[in-house]
Amino acid sequence: MNTRLSIAACAALLATALPAAAHTVVYTTPLSAEGNPSPATGTATITIDEHALTLQVTASFQDLQTPATMAHIHCCQPSPTNSGVAIPFADFPTGVTSGSYSKLIDLSLAGSWNGSFLAANGGTTDGAFDALLEGLEYGEAYFNLHTTGRPAGEIRGYLAPVPEPETYALMLLGLGATVASAARRRAG
Repeated sequence: MNTRLSIAACAALLATALPAAAHTVVYTTPLSAEGNPSPATGTATITIDEHALTLQVTASFQDLQTPATMAHIHCCQPSPTNSGVAIPFADFPTGVTSGSYSKLIDLSLAGSWNGSFLAANGGTTDGAFDALLEGLEYGEAYFNLHTTGRPAGEIRGYLAPVPEPETYALMLLGLGATVASAARRRAG
């Protein structure tokens, strides 16, 4: 009887547990030529901390046909429509055909945003942040790397969320282990 009470108590606790609130969301994309014959490739990953209002960007690229001039995140129109710049990377490596970049950007600062994007989203960093999150959620934000030979962008990629384990699946696994353990004890 004691085992049944323990299982019932565990089940009740698991049923009332709330999933963990995500503080960070990771998005990634391969970078490749779109509409041009460039052999260039790369990857970009951004991690957004919704509570600290920060964006960690990490990118690498190689084999650009001409030197890099700038890179940024565009948002918020569906593919293949070109969108306006949301977040410029002021210190992105330029004048190179291969390289990497990593930076933590404070999105609570107006200077972290493109002025037009900020103005179009209520003129506040909160409005711009919400618009970016919505654009990312709907697959309408992309990383774009521009070069001297391709001023509109040589390589780009739409950012997509990186899947994470589902909270409820992990809770069910724990419940199953508890039930199996109780059954073994009862049988032995």
